[in-house]
This record gives sequence, C-alpha cells and structure tokens, in this order.
Amino acid sequence: MNFPYFLAKRITITGRRTFSKLIVRVTIGALALAISAIILSVAILKGFKSEIIEKQRGFFGDIIISKNDLNTSYENSPIQLSKQQLAELKAIPQVQQVSPFATKAGIIHVNGEVEGVLLKGVDHSYEQKQLAKSLLSGDTIDFAKDPNTQILITDFLAKRLHIGVGDKFVMYFVQEPIRKRPFTVKGIFTTNSEELDKTYVIGSLDLIRRLNNLAEEEAGGYEVRIAHFDSLEATTEILNDKIPVRLHATSIVEQMPDVFNWLDMLDMNDNVIFALMVIVAVINMISALLISILERSSMIGILKALGYSNGGIRRVFLYNSMYLIGYGLLIGNLIAIGLYVFQTQTHFFGLDAATYYIEYVPMSISWLEVVGLNAAVVVIGVLTLFIPSMLISRISPVKTIQFK
Repeated sequence: MNFPYFLAKRITITGRRTFSKLIVRVTIGALALAISAIILSVAILKGFKSEIIEKQRGFFGDIIISKNDLNTSYENSPIQLSKQQLAELKAIPQVQQVSPFATKAGIIHVNGEVEGVLLKGVDHSYEQKQLAKSLLSGDTIDFAKDPNTQILITDFLAKRLHIGVGDKFVMYFVQEPIRKRPFTVKGIFTTNSEELDKTYVIGSLDLIRRLNNLAEEEAGGYEVRIAHFDSLEATTEILNDKIPVRLHATSIVEQMPDVFNWLDMLDMNDNVIFALMVIVAVINMISALLISILERSSMIGILKALGYSNGGIRRVFLYNSMYLIGYGLLIGNLIAIGLYVFQTQTHFFGLDAATYYIEYVPMSISWLEVVGLNAAVVVIGVLTLFIPSMLISRISPVKTIQFK
C-alpha cells in the first residue's frame, strides 16, 4: 500500500480546510490562467507566423533566381535556363516547383484616374492557390483563354480607380515607342500589405515577353517553391551551387528582412510570456504548499512521533500539490482549447489588417505541443516544490503536539 498517496488523497478530497481553502482556490486559478495563457500565446504566435510566411511565400515564392548584376530597376534583366538546367533544379529533393516570371512598370488610365503599377507576369506553371485564398471577388487567371488580356488587381487599386471585376481599362508601358494594352479585370485580391497592394498587379508573362521582345524561354527570373520552409537556407545554398555563375538564388528571408526580423522578435515575446506565467504559477504553488504544511503541522508532528520519516511526509504533501497542479492544468487546458476551437472556427477576434497583415487572430498548435507545454509546467512545478517541502524536517513533534 502506498501510504503517502493514501494519506494525501484523504487530505485532499475528504479533509477539512480552514484558512488554506481560499489559497488553494487561488492556486488552482493561477495555474489555470498560466497554462491557458501559455498555450494560447504559443498558438497565436505559431498561427501568426505561419499566416504571414504563407502570404509572402504565396506571392514571391521561397527562393528567387535572378541575374547576378547591379540592376535596381523594376524590370528584371532577362535570363534563361535550359530544359536540362530546369530539370536538374526540379530534381533537388526539397524543390517542388520552378516557375518563370517577369516584371514591367506600367501606368493604368481609367475613369479619369492615373496610377503607376508594377505588372508581375506569370505563366500556367505559377501556383495560384495562395492568390485564390486572397481573392475578394472574381477568379484567378485562366491561361486557357487569352491570358494576355486578363489581369488581377488589388482591392486598394480597385477602390482608388473605381473599377471592379469585368471592367476594362488600358495600361501604358513606358518604352520606346510607348505601348498600350487593353485589360479586363479577372479578379480582385488583397495581400494586406500596403506596399504590395499599392504596387503590384498580376498578368501574363507572355505579354511581357512580347513587349520586351524576349525569346519564348526567357524570363525576368524564376520562383522556386520548396516542400519545407525549415530547409530554406540549405536549399538556397544548393541552388546557388547548381545554377550558372551569372545567376544568383536569393531566399525570401533575404528579400524581405524587415518582415522576418519582426517575426523573429515575436519569439522573444512568447518566451517572456512563458517565463512570467511559470513564475506566477510557481509562486502560487509554493504559497499553497507552505500554508498546507503549516495548517497540518499537528498531523506532521503526530506522524513523526509515530516514527514516520521526513521523506514519507514530504511525499504526502507533494502528492497533494500534484493534485492541485493537475486540477489547475485541466481547467486551464479546457479554457485554452475551447478558445482555440472557437477562434479557428469563427475568427471572432479580429486584427487591424493594415498593421498585422491579417484580418483576424490566427491560431495553430498541435496536440504534441500542448502535451509538451503541460509536461514542462508539471516538471518545473514539482522540482520547485521540493525546496519548500524541506520545511517538514524542521517541524518538531514535541512542539506541534503540545500546541495541539
């Protein structure tokens, strides 16, 4: 028979408490608050980073291969990879897709409004799933039906120019001689990034090839999509070893350092929240244990007088503390998981898209991470409680029994 466990169970479930009753409730509440805050902060951070990264990857790809020159204009210097070179790149294990693209500056003139934009030209191999998720109305480009007249514009430009899906306009391209092309708005999307929404429209790569007199296989660059974002740096190095010296592979992290530095700073916030919540929980657990020991000092004295060891008595109160920890974690997990499910299903809690690049608070967490966070709190709590439990060895049986 496990006597410490038996005695702890009797004390916890059927034992009467006096002044420690409120402290125990506060401890359980603090534990519930701590674990729910930790789980939700991790879920929000992970979901937020995932959404922002996916938006950037969806628009720019993971790695861009471009000409290794000093060109800083909006229009890329044309490059060309042979079919064999493309096949070698696609054979790299982490590489999922290699798509050509090009950019060209233009001026939209419609409804008496003039707006300078950057046309990003893509072809049928371009992954439009992320664009489809960002669509507010209309559809993505249909490369089977005259793609050179179709265009996707941002919601910012649509409102500024007073146009919608199905409307037609003319875009002028500054070159010698100046050329103009008619377009029909196929879809309206938003990236929630002010800089991108003010600048980019999406059209056909073949049109830019015709305007710039490029060969059929030439492009301004190639977007590479990889299977796992964690392997971004390693895959970028492999690509730089594979491509010709005149070309250079640049990861999205290098292209947009401000965004990714900002995301890295969020990790520090998450660590601070974890540390603070654990400190709050530990302080409350220590307080509850000390008060419980003092409240049961007469019982401790009797057990010692009967010859029971300090270690056995210490285990009684550690078992009691673990019950409080378990109860608090159960409540906290129920609160966190309930809020997680509610938010992921309804997107009830919103954000300012202009500031955070997304309209709602995103959440993403796995069961393994939830279990790991709970285990970390339990281990830290139990290890910390060994110190105040040493007070038991200082309690004198004679004094406590006389006091009784």
